[in-house]
Amino acid sequence: MKMNRSRLSIAVLALAAAGLSWKPTQGGAPVRPAVTASTLSTRDGVLTVMTYNVEGLPWPIRLGRDAAFSRIGDRLAVLRRRGDQPHIVMLQEAFTEEAKAIGRQAGYRFVVDGPGPDLHGTAAPTPADTAFLQQASFLAGERSGKLLGSGLQILSDYPVRSIRRMAFPDFACAGFDCLANKGAVLAMIDIPGSVVPVAVVDVHLNSRRASHVDDARSLYAFRRQMDALEAFLAANLRPDTPLLLAGDFNVGPRPSRTAYFLARLHDLGSHVRSGVHDALRSCAIAPASCGGPLPADAAYSLKRARDWEIVMPGSRMAMDVAGISVPFGHDAAGGMLSDHVGYIARYRIRPAVAGRDLRGHGGSARAA
Repeated sequence: MKMNRSRLSIAVLALAAAGLSWKPTQGGAPVRPAVTASTLSTRDGVLTVMTYNVEGLPWPIRLGRDAAFSRIGDRLAVLRRRGDQPHIVMLQEAFTEEAKAIGRQAGYRFVVDGPGPDLHGTAAPTPADTAFLQQASFLAGERSGKLLGSGLQILSDYPVRSIRRMAFPDFACAGFDCLANKGAVLAMIDIPGSVVPVAVVDVHLNSRRASHVDDARSLYAFRRQMDALEAFLAANLRPDTPLLLAGDFNVGPRPSRTAYFLARLHDLGSHVRSGVHDALRSCAIAPASCGGPLPADAAYSLKRARDWEIVMPGSRMAMDVAGISVPFGHDAAGGMLSDHVGYIARYRIRPAVAGRDLRGHGGSARAA
């Protein structure tokens, strides 16, 4: 999100004055069947997963986005008719009802919403967290409350067994990011070819420049969100649970964020007793195993280091990254349907080999 401070401040006041009449609701059911039937063109042992920040911010922050959401849904529907649709999609910034309609338009059987605006983080603040909260600024959107939900959605062709949601605590946000109730949603999904359900987790972390606060403040919030995410996953995952963790992590080419991000992933990987891998970086390191070099838009996303698909295959199953495709990148004129690239990672699922991770190495972290 790119916007000057005065326009964002006006947007905060406009949203508050509107009484939040546009605020998305989650409904009563945590999983909403999107269609009554679906033809799945897939084989056991192959899984395709897409992550995509669709830039679904509401009025008055963003205008005229509905046509883009319709085109995204149409393109996914075309992929489905060809049998090339991603089996699982993780969306971020699906705040508006039009953005939330993408999954239904694309024909996904199951649509899982992330935390709404009323879910509260439960972690107790430290003295440093309390001091951080006391410095919150109204003009930067930090004292306006949660005007939006998380904007997270998981779309799935496969049955969803259970769901867990987590909102980051109040002390783990900075700047205008505090207007959204960012967090994570975890869905346990039955995947053909997997001996156990796969934990699929969608997440969105605090931005840096777009939050319109200084780097130190946004970095503090980012670190505390990573702490909360690690605790949430550790509390909800067994060591043998395969994990697909994807979303807009807002790491960027920033050493301070990268170091903390990788450290937390390493700690989580130690808990689930398996290697830690990122799809884009795995294919960049070993292009032959992915059918060749990364597509140009995938390489662009890799360089930006915001949108990640992270794999922790668990102790009973391996998930080999076998390729990357980009259905939502730059068009011939250089335009995009969002300010992020939407890419698909293709995985081969197989029984785990003792002592080896999905790239055939030891269990060390390889997320970068």
